[in-house]
Amino acid sequence: MKVEGRNIALLIDAENISPRYIEIIIDEANKYGKINYRRVYGDWTTDQLGAWKNKINEFGLTPVQQYAYTAGKNVSDFTLIIDAMDILYSEKVDSFCIVTSDSDFTKLVTRLREDNMFVFGMGESKTPIALVNSCEAFSYLDKMLSAIEDARETKDKTPKRKPNNQKPEGKPDVSSITPLKKIKKELHQIIEDNLEDDGYAYWSVVANLLLKKFPGFHPRNYGQNVRALNFVQAMPEFSIKKSKNVIHIKNE
Repeated sequence: MKVEGRNIALLIDAENISPRYIEIIIDEANKYGKINYRRVYGDWTTDQLGAWKNKINEFGLTPVQQYAYTAGKNVSDFTLIIDAMDILYSEKVDSFCIVTSDSDFTKLVTRLREDNMFVFGMGESKTPIALVNSCEAFSYLDKMLSAIEDARETKDKTPKRKPNNQKPEGKPDVSSITPLKKIKKELHQIIEDNLEDDGYAYWSVVANLLLKKFPGFHPRNYGQNVRALNFVQAMPEFSIKKSKNVIHIKNE
């Protein structure tokens, strides 16, 4: 991804996101521009955020304290939302990165976009689809971490310990990642709707419309950490044509 010149407010829900993702979060946010605010929210008097405390100085984060005055209420959510609105009205940024898997922030994202803010999100695969689709771009942190670990394993040629696949009985894992079958169906329709006279569509147009439809789309969600073009090119349902600096695509 080309680095863009945005001024970004990075707001992290520490009570909802593991600190093991922090390096990925910073690297991904840096792709969009300059991080003006680096705030992480939670009740820092509890032992629950102990691991986060070790990351604060290392990554230049500003911890924002919020006591849990009422049991069962995530007051840190309210603090993050209030801060986001204060930053919005300061007019010092043009972009927000909201890092959480909590759907309670969906309305905040919608509100920020109403003021013409570019909002991109990060969270785990369990993030509700409403929050994912409210953002203009969304990255699944667990998929990104898995891709990094797989690449490291390949480089080191050292098999990593496989997790125990036996899961306790109960609710099945929930994921907001769009099934690949649905991605292909939508991709097929986008191509059909944007065909040129030669029967091909511009890949740049198709890719842009696909990401608008599915902000969380990335090949790594399906086990392949490659460029979207390479991912689609490997599918027999589509054909790619390259001429000079222009790339076209059509349905087979």
